[in-house]
Amino acid sequence: MAQHTFNRQPPAQSYGLVSFPVQHVMLVVFNRPKALNAMTSDAEYELEALWEWYDDEPSLRCAIVTGAGRAFCAGMDLKEWNQINQRKRDGIPEKRPMDPPTTGFGGLSRRSGKKPIIAAVNGLAMGGGFEIIANLDLIVAAKSATFALPEAKIGVVANAGSLPRLARTIGRPRATEMALTGRSISAAEAREFGFLNAITEDAPADSDVLERPVVQKALEYAALIIKNSPDSVIVSRAGILAGWEHGSAENAVRVHRQTWDKIMADGHNFHEGVQAFVEKRAPRWVDSKL
Repeated sequence: MAQHTFNRQPPAQSYGLVSFPVQHVMLVVFNRPKALNAMTSDAEYELEALWEWYDDEPSLRCAIVTGAGRAFCAGMDLKEWNQINQRKRDGIPEKRPMDPPTTGFGGLSRRSGKKPIIAAVNGLAMGGGFEIIANLDLIVAAKSATFALPEAKIGVVANAGSLPRLARTIGRPRATEMALTGRSISAAEAREFGFLNAITEDAPADSDVLERPVVQKALEYAALIIKNSPDSVIVSRAGILAGWEHGSAENAVRVHRQTWDKIMADGHNFHEGVQAFVEKRAPRWVDSKL
């Protein structure tokens, strides 16, 4: 594991295992394998704080998220959800508001954020687990991974942000098929839909997380990203999100340029990159101040 010095330490996590396998990269492992990494409401808020810390920590430039055991994430802990609903029916107040974070399920399904996050989907991704993936920047999956939005089968709705995003990413007919039938799709189908960047071989059941081909592939993508200017990565990602969120491509371009052009041009990395190219040397990037 790489040695890091942070401005402040990452927030404590009871659900996710946090490590830093290489310089500038954070790895988060959803770690509740006996429950297929189903997520409690407490875990959602812990993770939201972690992603905010990640965006604020200058030395980190890319993150990867995966799951322990045979699942990526099976979504919300339905046992906890049922208990919460029962208390509501009985008029018993909760100790704190039980609404999900404003950044969505696991702090990710509606996150805009600043820096990229790569999904390394090691197995089953259902409900909220799939909604998380639908909003991440790159998606790598093991060939046995499966994806589903089964909410309609139990009388609820996938309302953590994935439905409009999926309609744009994979098209209305395929998004409709997933949401209204609730059927699972394979990694091969997801790749055919244009949902995945890559598919890898499966890992042996007893393999270490870092040894999994799906995590290794995610680390390869991360290595390519962190070689580039951290400012350029942040601003390029913002431009992609603007195009995704705005109805008009030209409006997205205008807003993006008004927001970022001067800030980029005033930064060290903007000048360092061009200077390094002219001098035929590797650029010496500094941590982003954006």
